[in-house]
Amino acid sequence: MKTIIVSGTPGTGKTEIAKELAKKLKYKYIDVNKIIKENSLSDGYDKKKECEIVDVKKLSKFLIDFIKKSKQNLVIDSHLAHYLPKKYIDLCIITKCELKDLKKRLEKRKYGKTKIRENIDSEIFDVCLNEAAEKGHTILIIDTTGKKATKLLDKETISILQQI
Repeated sequence: MKTIIVSGTPGTGKTEIAKELAKKLKYKYIDVNKIIKENSLSDGYDKKKECEIVDVKKLSKFLIDFIKKSKQNLVIDSHLAHYLPKKYIDLCIITKCELKDLKKRLEKRKYGKTKIRENIDSEIFDVCLNEAAEKGHTILIIDTTGKKATKLLDKETISILQQI
């Protein structure tokens, strides 16, 4: 079985890319936020950061077990997915976009100023990309600036991804 993870700063287009990729490759789409809620993997809510508190080690252990038991190819969608060990992952896609686009997307989601700043800083410093590289993942970067996933994942790209 094959597993592709889609990671990147919140607002860079992970979900749109992951869903479109799963559809075109006929892989099962996995929403990690849903898994966190359904399996009580959150340790509470951080009001200041406006997000769930997630123990990455506990989440990784759960996802590794999920991958091992899966009888289907998977596309896993989460800004935490790149923490998974390389040996379980065939490809790590990192989504990126220009800062102006990211700011607009996060404002549209009604993120607070502090959360927007934190996510823009994460994008500036390539946090997800650097962490994925540190884990040794095979990485494909997709820039989603001003584009729809259907345009980014054309036949040629899908053909290449099917060979992985």
